[in-house]
Amino acid sequence: MLILLLYSIRVFSIAAIICMFLVLPVNYYGQEMTHKMIPSESINVFGIENVKENSKWLCAHCIALYIICCSACVLLYFEYASISRLRLIHITGSQMNPSHFTVLVRSIPWSPEETYSETVRKFFTNYYASDYLSHQMIYRSSTVQKLMNDAEKMYNMMKENSVEMHCQKLKGGCFCAGPTNSFTILPSVNDSVNDKKLYGNMDLIAGEKECSAAFVFFKTRYAALIASNLLQSANPMSWATDLAPDPHDVYWSNLSIPFKQLWIRKIGMLVAATGFMLVFLIPVTIVQSMTQLEQLQQTFPFLRGFLKMKYMSELVTGYLPSVILILFMYLVPPTMMTLSALEGSISRSGRKRSACLKVLYFTIWNVFFVNVFAGSIIHTLSVFFSFKDIPAQFGKAVPAQASFFLTYVVSSGWASLSCEVMQLFPLTCNFIRRWILRIKIEPIYEPLAFPYHTEVPRILLFGFLGFTCSILAPLITPFLLFYFFLAYLVYKNQILNVYISKYETGGQFWPIAHNTTIFAMVLAQVIALGVFSLKESPVASGFIIPLIIGTLLFHEYCRQRFRPIFRNTAAEVLIEMDRKDEQCGRMEEIYRRLRTAYCQFTLLAKRDCSTWGCSSSQDTENSVTDAESARPGNPKQVIELWNDPCHLGEPVLINK
Repeated sequence: MLILLLYSIRVFSIAAIICMFLVLPVNYYGQEMTHKMIPSESINVFGIENVKENSKWLCAHCIALYIICCSACVLLYFEYASISRLRLIHITGSQMNPSHFTVLVRSIPWSPEETYSETVRKFFTNYYASDYLSHQMIYRSSTVQKLMNDAEKMYNMMKENSVEMHCQKLKGGCFCAGPTNSFTILPSVNDSVNDKKLYGNMDLIAGEKECSAAFVFFKTRYAALIASNLLQSANPMSWATDLAPDPHDVYWSNLSIPFKQLWIRKIGMLVAATGFMLVFLIPVTIVQSMTQLEQLQQTFPFLRGFLKMKYMSELVTGYLPSVILILFMYLVPPTMMTLSALEGSISRSGRKRSACLKVLYFTIWNVFFVNVFAGSIIHTLSVFFSFKDIPAQFGKAVPAQASFFLTYVVSSGWASLSCEVMQLFPLTCNFIRRWILRIKIEPIYEPLAFPYHTEVPRILLFGFLGFTCSILAPLITPFLLFYFFLAYLVYKNQILNVYISKYETGGQFWPIAHNTTIFAMVLAQVIALGVFSLKESPVASGFIIPLIIGTLLFHEYCRQRFRPIFRNTAAEVLIEMDRKDEQCGRMEEIYRRLRTAYCQFTLLAKRDCSTWGCSSSQDTENSVTDAESARPGNPKQVIELWNDPCHLGEPVLINK
């Protein structure tokens, strides 16, 4: 997250300097006209629409676009290389990570003669006899797990209330007693007996609901990597294997989904997301109609006198549409997160990454394309089917909407940062609970995780608008630069002092940022090609074509050079880690921790960990601490993000 903001600051610092000192004067003096005072000028005077046709000064826009795109590509390459190197450091630094030794096996064939557990053991002892260590079955436990979580929360609330009531009695009736914090509640023998009964019952429940999925543990990292990538059976729909996510990253409720349903789930969620995107065209069309003053006066004749007022017309056609669009956009992230969960992702980070992509596509489509090609749905879609006219269509439409995008950046960007600082939704819920519902008991708050599926698409959208509008409306660049500076300070504070990391993603969000940036640059070049063609500047148009080809070749090189690093781990790295562990004698400790690494039931995990004398939350040397001890601002912890925002994944909490 932070490295994306730093990259945006570097790129748009260059863009702001070039656009303000090179492009803006050319646009301002593009027509032979008498200029007013600058504060009284229309915003269109500062755009490329003010440059007359066949002007030789259009080469300045071409030079500016070359400088911006070349600097963006150079910075992209160095950032991609840096994140790839830091990802390798992250993998090699987590020596005790159980996910390196674990494979998730799904679609286990059912046999009436034996259980799923016996089938897994026979299969892997037969084909992986020298590498197979053990396995752990997964249970259909969504309802049971929910009841256990609710019981645990209720127990904590009753425990807190009993402590308060006990301490109040001691205050009023005992003169010799010490302070209230000197008394503690000790577990009795009966409690331990009840716990054993509960654990035993849970074992029986879990055993009855065994599903066709399991975590299989191997003796080496290399063996787990080979097993996860190989086709285990002649039928690809059975014995499906994937590398297991980190224990804190497992999305347990989706592991029991039958593997054969995943493909139809993905298609169904894609159709649902597309349908939601098309339905959302209704409010976007209404918002876009508000930006056209003449259409408003024709539709609502009684507002003509009201709209003729200068400040009211600017408010209704400029600021109000962007505010309404922002309010509608708040419905998008929770909807896309729900659809991503229904797809069947096996990890929380994978679910959030899928939601991030959906929200990104949704916002770019509705904020940019639909607003640019305002009108009916058929007209908007027909633009993309006439490939020859695409540059000309963009050249006509995008400059006309540049003022709307500038207003959207100011209203949406700065408002979102203020809401992020205030934590508006939790603040409103707390106000309703305290002052309207009059509930005095403090709830047990879950630790907040950073909403990457909302914030990353927003930052990428602003970068997208910056690339596409930089030479068309250069006034947008200083506002974007100020937003990125302010966002860097706000998000750094939130990551350090507000949010708690539950899992690591290893920079998996950076390829999304890279692809979006390349797409924004190519689209900006296509738009420039259309504008130069409409302005009858063949020289500038001819120089844009090599820039488009060069950008696409650069993207293909980065995809071949860096993308495989984010998909798989190099075999030589894993083999060296295995050899180092064998030489240092750490293998037995790793095998011992694997027994309690993936515990589906919280209570069973506590029992097993107490038996083995370890904690399942300490799977790696740099593991994330639990929610009770990993409070933001705890002086016992150091978060390595101030000087080294290494990746777009969750922040790393490191214990001293």
